[in-house]
Formats: sequence, structure tokens, C-alpha cells
Amino acid sequence: MKRVAITILLSLLLSLNAAVVPAQSNSLAQRIQVIMSRSEFKHALFGIEFYSLDKGKVIYSLNEDKLFTPGSTTKLLTEGTALSLLGADYRFHTRVYRTGRIDEEGALDGDLILVASGDPNLSGRLRDDGTLAFENEDHSYDGDPNTRAVPGDPLLVIRRLAQQVKDKGIKKIRGNVIVDASMFREGARELGTGVVMSPIVINDNIIDIVVTPALSEGAPAAFTSSPTTSYVTFANKVKTGKADSEPDIRFVSNPTGPEGAQNVTLTGNFPAGKSPILFKYVVPSPSRFAQTVFTEALKEKGVAVEPLAGFRDLSALAASYVPEQMIAEHVSAPLKEEIKVTLKVSQNLHASITPLILGAILAPKNTERTGFDLEKDFLVKAGLDPLGAQQGDGAGGNAHFSPDFMVSYLTYMSKQKDFQVFYDALPILGRDGTLVDIQTQSPAAGSVHAKTGTFSVFDPLNRRLLVTAKGLAGYMTTKKGEKLAFAIYINNVSVPPTGDSVKKIVGQAVGEIAAAAF
Repeated sequence: MKRVAITILLSLLLSLNAAVVPAQSNSLAQRIQVIMSRSEFKHALFGIEFYSLDKGKVIYSLNEDKLFTPGSTTKLLTEGTALSLLGADYRFHTRVYRTGRIDEEGALDGDLILVASGDPNLSGRLRDDGTLAFENEDHSYDGDPNTRAVPGDPLLVIRRLAQQVKDKGIKKIRGNVIVDASMFREGARELGTGVVMSPIVINDNIIDIVVTPALSEGAPAAFTSSPTTSYVTFANKVKTGKADSEPDIRFVSNPTGPEGAQNVTLTGNFPAGKSPILFKYVVPSPSRFAQTVFTEALKEKGVAVEPLAGFRDLSALAASYVPEQMIAEHVSAPLKEEIKVTLKVSQNLHASITPLILGAILAPKNTERTGFDLEKDFLVKAGLDPLGAQQGDGAGGNAHFSPDFMVSYLTYMSKQKDFQVFYDALPILGRDGTLVDIQTQSPAAGSVHAKTGTFSVFDPLNRRLLVTAKGLAGYMTTKKGEKLAFAIYINNVSVPPTGDSVKKIVGQAVGEIAAAAF
């Protein structure tokens, strides 16, 4: 009886102690439980694993072997595969060839062909020092007051190629300017931002539209577009709305003009008194867009173009892709710079085309072998169980991972020769990229390098958003100097349908859980 009484007393004391566990308890499990116990996560699913790279063991796990919707943490696998298979110093070569001869007066009797190489950065990202610029809120994620396009000329690379053509002494082209985008099939839209995938990528295959309200309600709003090109003509019907309204900008496509030129009407309302906001127009045909802006760049440089009617067979043109007929070439920044851009800002288009690029480069003659086959080979060689993962695109619109699989992958990557490149490409908690405004005042800010992931859908029944995926996966160094790999997934959280509720409620929560291990 005495032993029973003591047992009951101990159980009571333990239960009372558990009920008053402070948020700063020394137990990682208790600190995480405090966060998960919030009312907003009543119906949510959590999958978490923290692994000590120094000790070689798991220090916390929850549902670690279950599959979760990971959002853009998927990009860790996509970009890590590219880094491992192509190497940090791999460069894309975008070349321009001629089909005919150049006469003494500088006239090319033939076609000029820009051959797409899959380079995702034919844009203004390229800096003079060979690095690539990025904004923390990328222009592909439009409609947010913090969205920015990188400064500079979005047609920088195209204009440089046009200058090289002029420098070769070409003054006139008696033929067509052609873009060969046959490296892989163009036309599908990536699942996150809806941008068209293609091996030719100029300004991320979008046109930046910055809308500014008028001074008075009901007056026409103003807009600017970049780059400016005859490929698309915009008509403006956007009105200035009430100051307390939400921006509502839509692009309405009108009948297409000659040579595939687009005619688009901007409609909707933009609130009075609000600062200008960037919206994106998704280019429907990247190869046609590239052909137009390249032709315009040539004319700017003084190279006349006299196009000829008729169809050109790209397979026949390929015979001209020889060194002696190359007119211009752009060599990209090293792949490590592209990986940095994609992971820091979660660039969906870049990640989505990466498996297609890998397949085209590494298995060009095997049409049944895709970039995902190459990725699976890489994962199996790394000793990972691919059944702990499911992936149908490069960016994360169709994927599932278990926390244990992701942590095992991160652990493997931490031992590879290019790990520092991979690590440096990740957003930093409270400092940059998609983590720039997460846990900025936390002691862990600056010590967590990790990839974010988000996916949400509108819930018409409750007029709310359902966050089907929120993730954070990467590395951290604790205040004691211990190095950890971790993966945190929260699925199925209902939040208000306001612009920043996903970040404030769920985004901050994954940051808090990471910080709990600091």
C-alpha cells in the first residue's frame, strides 16, 4: 500500500510539473511541444527530426518515417543532385550560329540561330564580377509589397550577344533570326508560379509590371513594364480603388497579332495611397519572346534583319552548329551561383527545369531516361531509401518526403566535397532569402541555414486558406557549437485568407521549432 501511495504521489508531481513546463525549458521535446500545442495547430500534422552531425545520432524525432508534403524543401534534392552530377563550376554555353556566308559588305545570306542551353539566367542577374544577383522576395512571387526585380537591364545578356554579332562585322541578315529551343520540350507550366518552362529563359520568362495608383479614387492607375518589347502590347484599364481595398490586377489576353505578338489588357483595381507593387506577366511562348527581343537587340546595334518566309527545320539547321560558324557566345556564371539563386529565393522555374536540363545534358540520346532517373541513381548511390520520398517535379508542387529521409540526405550532403557551396546557398534565419523576416530577433538568427517550403489552397467552405505544406530543412549550429541537420514539416493548418497569415502563423512556427534546438 505504501509503495502504491508513493507511486501515485510521484505521478501527481510529474503531471503537475509537465503542466507548467515553461517555454524556455531545457528539454528540446518540451520546448517543441509548447509550440505544437497552440490552438491554431489543433488539426495539423507534424513531422520533425533533429540529428547531431557531431555525435552521429538523432536527438529528437516525431513522425519521422511518415511522408509529408514538403513544399519547396524539395529544391534541396533537385539542386543537390545538379551540384553533385554537374559540379559547382559547370557553366552553360548559349551560342549563336549562322547558316550562310557573310559577304564583303557585311551581309549574312542565311539565318542567325540562338541555341538555347538551359541557362536560367539570361537576365539582369549577371554582375560584373561573375556572380548572380537576387532579391529576397523574387519577382516571380508577385503581388507582394516586398517583391522586387533585380536592378539593371533584364535584356543584358541578349544585348551582349547582339553586340558580338555586330562585332563580327555583320550589318545585315538576309534571313531569319531563329531560337532553337529543342533541348527539351517547351510549354508546360511549373506548378508553383505558373511560369512556362523552356530551355530558353530570359528574365525568368516573365515581364515585370509595376502598378502605381493615381492620386484620387476612380482615376486610372499607372504602370510600367520591363523589358519593353513588341512581343506584347499592354492596354491599361486598371482603376484606382478605395484606400482600404486589396490590389486586384488581372491580365486578359486578346487576339494574338502577327508573328505571335501578344495583346493584353490589364484590368482590376489598385488601392489609393498604396506604394507601387510588382506583378508578373507570364510569357506564353518563351522561344517566340526570345526571338523577338533578340531581333530587336540586333536592330538596336545597327544590324538590319530582312526575314524570309518559309519554315525552317531545326534538325537541318543543327548541321551549322560548328565552331567555324559560331558568331556569338554567352558563358554563364558557375552553377554554384545558379544554385544560390534558386535556393535563396526559392526560384520555382529554375528548380522545375533542372531535372529536364540534367536529362538533356547527361542522357541526351536516351529519351526514356529522365532527370528523375538520374536523381534516383544518385540517391541510391548515396545509400538512401528512395521510398522515403516521392517527387514529380523539381520545385515541390508534387512531392512528399519523410523527415528521416530528408535528414539522411542532408547528412550525406554534409560529407561531400561541395558541401560548403550547398550550405552557403541556403537562406539564413532572420538574415536573407526566404528566411529574411523569420525569427529576426531570435538568438538563433544567423545560425540556421535552411530551405523553406510552402503550399496552400483556398478553402471555400470556411473562406480561409489551408496550408497543406510548410517546411524548413537544413543545418544549424547550436549555441554550444554542436552542428545539426534537421527537417521540420507542418501540414494542414487553417489560417485567415490575408496576405501574410501563412508566414506569421506557420512560417514563424517552423522557425521557432528550429530555434528551439539552438
